[in-house]
Parts: sequence; structure tokens; C-alpha cells
Amino acid sequence: MTLYADIPGERLDAFLARSGENLSRSAAQKLIEDGLVTRNGKAGKKNDKLNIGDVIEFSIPEPKEVDIAPTEMALDIVYEDEDVVVINKPKGLVVHPAAGHQDDTLVNGLMYAMGENLSGINGELRPGIVHRIDKDTSGLLAVAKNDYAHTWLASQLKDHSMHRVYEAIVVGNLKEDSGTVDAPIGRHPTDRKKMCVTERNSRDAVTHWEVIARYRGYTHIRCKLETGRTHQIRVHMAHIGHPILGDTVYGRKKPELGQDSQCLHAGTLCFSHPRDGRPVMVFAPLPEYFTQVLEKLKKMGR
Repeated sequence: MTLYADIPGERLDAFLARSGENLSRSAAQKLIEDGLVTRNGKAGKKNDKLNIGDVIEFSIPEPKEVDIAPTEMALDIVYEDEDVVVINKPKGLVVHPAAGHQDDTLVNGLMYAMGENLSGINGELRPGIVHRIDKDTSGLLAVAKNDYAHTWLASQLKDHSMHRVYEAIVVGNLKEDSGTVDAPIGRHPTDRKKMCVTERNSRDAVTHWEVIARYRGYTHIRCKLETGRTHQIRVHMAHIGHPILGDTVYGRKKPELGQDSQCLHAGTLCFSHPRDGRPVMVFAPLPEYFTQVLEKLKKMGR
């Protein structure tokens, strides 16, 4: 495929992620590292700064045979048809295999339950995975059963027409009843495992929030994502001084109210169906860990 750079100074990997065939930034970097991307006829580098009119050519290899050990596990399937399945992921379950987590991931469970009935667009380690949620975030995750459905859902993520709504408990009392955090997110300059609000090598990120209830020292909120950056809600709420309860990475370093990981749940997922465009709206109730915290807060008073 041939593309032409249209923004001066844009990084090659960012350009591919923005303009390519539903590529994530990491997928674009993998293509570049594998020598499948050229810039003006020469091998490209992920941090190449482009000039307007640069000719970018790339190819996407055929999906490899997946070499993941299927693992029997209880999957909470809240919606399923011939194209899409929506999973209610529990807190603590890693979505796909990676360094340190080769087995017992959601993908291992999907491979056992669905075998070859998963899309191959995201590569051999992420069959069917259209978008992710963090290990310690609970809630809804859409999985594509075929490449057609995957492309359709990925396009909705890209143009922000897939709606994802989360509930969270944050530290402190938000003064306003609602608001928006519009702040770009990129990799932390010194800790590569973290993200941060930064203008450097970042991407636009927008989170809308509203208060559900206020308690003594904490606030129960609802967040709607306009974009879907890594750790977005966690980074944005910490940025405005209200980190998520239990988030020892971006918030307080010690567990609070028995929570040593973020109190964050993806409770609503809305998208247009790949086959006929009909709206699909799926809900997942608050899990037990979340309701237990709410009970503690109610006993503490307002």
C-alpha cells in the first residue's frame, strides 16, 4: 500500500497509526522493525520525521498461525453473534500474552472457547482483540470473530463512534458536577511503563466525567471516553488531582479501603453492528469489589 505524508514533522509510526489500515501505534512500529515500511524507497525508522509528500509504502503480512495454548476458563459472555462477542472481564485477568504473562490470559480462554473463530488482524498474540482494558480494570471488552468485523469495529474506535462508559471511585471531592479533561497523553519520559500528560510524542486524549455520588474524601464518577489512549482515565484523573482509588501507579502509593489496584469498571459498550449497522448496547453491572467499596463509603458518611 502507498500513502503520502501530509503533516510536516510527524513521526513515521504515528503517521501509519493515523493513516494506515486500522493499525495501532505498536503494530505500526512492528511493521517498521520488520522492514515492511519504506520512506521514499528506503527502509523507514519509527522515529523518522516526515516531510509533506514523502512516499510511504508498506505491506501487512498474512496472519501467522496462532501458537497460544488454549486454556479452559469461565468467560462471562454478555453478548455474542456470528461476528462479535462481548466479554465482561474480571479484575486481575490479563487480556493478551506478553512478557511475564504467557498463559492464563483472556486470549488463552478465547482460544479454548472459540478456536479459529477469531480475527487475525492484530497478529498472533492478540487474535480477536479490537481494544484492551488494563489487567486490574474490570468490564466490557469487544472481540471480533472475523477480519471483517474487526475492521468495522476498529474504524468505530478510530472515529470515536464506539461509546465506552466507565465508573470509577476517585480520591477527593470534585467541586463541579461534570467536566472534561482534554490533555494529550504520551509515554512517561523516565518510567517507560507509565503514561503521562505531555506535549512530547503524545496523542490527543479526551475524557468526559460526571459525578454520581460524593462521599467523605471520595467521589463516585462516570467517565465517557472520546479517545482510547493507554491508561487514559487513570492518567487524566490523576492529572486533575483526583487519582482513582487504589491506583498505586498514578495515585497514592499505599492501598486504601482495601484496594491495591484501581477501582475502575467498564460498564457500558455501544457500537454499530458490522453486518447491518444496527446499534448494539451492552451493560455489565458493578462487580462485587466495587460495590463493597461503595458500602464502606456509605458507612463513612457524606
